[in-house]
Amino acid sequence: MQKNFKPHPNSFKNTFCIFNEVLPNEIEGLKKQFESKAGSTYYYTEAGMYRVSNHWGRFANSKWRLIAREPETESKTKIGFAAWSEFHPDNAEEKLYYIEADYDKNTVNYQHRNNPLYDKKAVLRTSFETTKRIKQIRNLQQLTSWAKYFDYEDIDDLRKQIITELIYTEKTLEEIKREI
Repeated sequence: MQKNFKPHPNSFKNTFCIFNEVLPNEIEGLKKQFESKAGSTYYYTEAGMYRVSNHWGRFANSKWRLIAREPETESKTKIGFAAWSEFHPDNAEEKLYYIEADYDKNTVNYQHRNNPLYDKKAVLRTSFETTKRIKQIRNLQQLTSWAKYFDYEDIDDLRKQIITELIYTEKTLEEIKREI
């Protein structure tokens, strides 16, 4: 018989959290403890929270992201799990986020400063500043028109150099481009 666990008091309001996708057998036998108006269901355990949802990202006043399983499951509805310790505070004023780029997969994402993998080298930024930088990095990753103004043999090296500067310095994109 499953106990009725209550959610951690700081897990819902103004939080950042990364859930990892799990298979349906993980919630078998668990009692649904909450269902949102949008249709997401929640299961609380002593270790953490399971969320079943077809929408991830911004959640009310929080930022919850799902890391999908490999290979990715077919269903749009995903089940994610996060330990209570994975919920971190979020607000618009503090410099809480840093940016990570995966040059092989050509992706970029933000992480919370409380992430145990944070090496303290990437610049911490506010949510707004982080969003702005990520947009610039995605444009650099997906477009090539910006590169026509540079006399450069390897566009991938140039792209990586600019993105690295955007992550690890306070320089603006314009400053970085001028210095190259």
